[in-house]
Amino acid sequence: MSTPDARPLVLRGGTVLTMDDAHTVLPRGDVLVVDGKIAAVGERLDVPEGTQEVDATGGVVMPGMVDTHRHMWQTAMRGYGADWTLTQYFVWYYLEHGKTFRPEDVHAGNLLSAWEGLEAGVTTTVDWSHGLQSVDHAEAAADALLAVPGRFVLAYGNIQAGPWEWTADPAVQAFLKRRADEGKLGLQLAFDVTGDPAFPEKAAFEVARELGLPVTTHAGVWGATSDASIQLMHDAGFMTPETVYVHAASLSTDSYHRIAASGGSVSVSTESEQSAGQGYPPTWQVRKHGIPVSLSMDTSVWWSADLFSAMRTTLGADRSREHLEAHVEGNTVTQVHLRAEQVVEWATRGGARALGRDDLGSLEPGKTADVVLIKNDASPVSFPLLNPYGHVAFQAQRGDVHTVLVGGRVVKSEGRLVGYDGAAVRSAVESTVEHLRGAMGEETWQAGMNPAMPEDGDDVLDNPYTYTDYKSEDTHGARGSLFGD
Repeated sequence: MSTPDARPLVLRGGTVLTMDDAHTVLPRGDVLVVDGKIAAVGERLDVPEGTQEVDATGGVVMPGMVDTHRHMWQTAMRGYGADWTLTQYFVWYYLEHGKTFRPEDVHAGNLLSAWEGLEAGVTTTVDWSHGLQSVDHAEAAADALLAVPGRFVLAYGNIQAGPWEWTADPAVQAFLKRRADEGKLGLQLAFDVTGDPAFPEKAAFEVARELGLPVTTHAGVWGATSDASIQLMHDAGFMTPETVYVHAASLSTDSYHRIAASGGSVSVSTESEQSAGQGYPPTWQVRKHGIPVSLSMDTSVWWSADLFSAMRTTLGADRSREHLEAHVEGNTVTQVHLRAEQVVEWATRGGARALGRDDLGSLEPGKTADVVLIKNDASPVSFPLLNPYGHVAFQAQRGDVHTVLVGGRVVKSEGRLVGYDGAAVRSAVESTVEHLRGAMGEETWQAGMNPAMPEDGDDVLDNPYTYTDYKSEDTHGARGSLFGD
């Protein structure tokens, strides 16, 4: 974890979005950071002698953003699957080519993803790392995260084996215990429940309980994980307040009730859900049931790797559904329910709550100083700054992130990352791309990146996302076995 700079630092004169309980906004506020903590928030603060000053005039000062679900290991494949469906993603990574990734390829993807998160003001990221085929892959993933001055949670997963298998591996358990004792990374277990009535994933939940680790799981994914998965988790007592349900886009009211009653939270990846087919982004459902929400971007193999895009698309999807449903009934929406202020909270405090980090997500005295300044005096889009929540959600982008602090340490200053060796990162990523391309062959590489257009009468591909030979209509027609014949 990063260590704070020796000198105090104050961000002066910006529009401060505290994201405290009252959502206090200071139009010309200061934020003072001392010893890695927020020492004071107010106007014209007195500061210790020698304090570094950052001019935040005309900008927005806000908490660092939190991404609760990012497959960081896939970042070296940026944009490769832009025209994929979820099934094509499953086939490529789960069945055909995911096993081709070496530990150094996981390291390269994580390194690139970790730096780009910081550049975009994402100070905490959950690495939903389901490419850990071996402990060597896991060591490489962790080492990459620790080489970057951000805040990370390693969510350990392995799509090349059933979760009851890899969680039982003594080497995996030893890795998790050692990394937990080191205390440098947050840890979760990352696996899914396919709905097999035998509930083979029970053993993985028991390991998580023994190790004291939260579980993050792709829930409500059309054709893959369904209400049957939620039912199994609930009946076995594995739905806890620490559980994060990713997507949760195609569940019944009963399942949302169970998530709400258990105190769990939902990580919404709107760009992913809109494009890949997990289901319609469920924000109106989770709001209706009072389920806490965080935001995530999923994977750069398809989508943009920042939470500005996540906020923007989440507002668009929720409002589009609201208008469409009204139009079907012959009505007109005159007031939208989801507001910019709410998605900014989901991108900051919502993510902190999902990870059990009460010290993050808001700018309040005593909290950890993960702070972002959005300011770009060279841009005509930077003014006028009238509605700060609307500006963050609809106008800002990664190039407008001026300053980023993680635990009081400056990791981006005046629009440039601090300590970033771009040449080394580029070299590692290029090596990974060269390896994957060579292993696949040029024809296969090109075909994977440019899937054939569907024709009339084409059959829908079977969904390969099943850990067992179990077949059920509850999985919406998912057939075949990921790890069997």
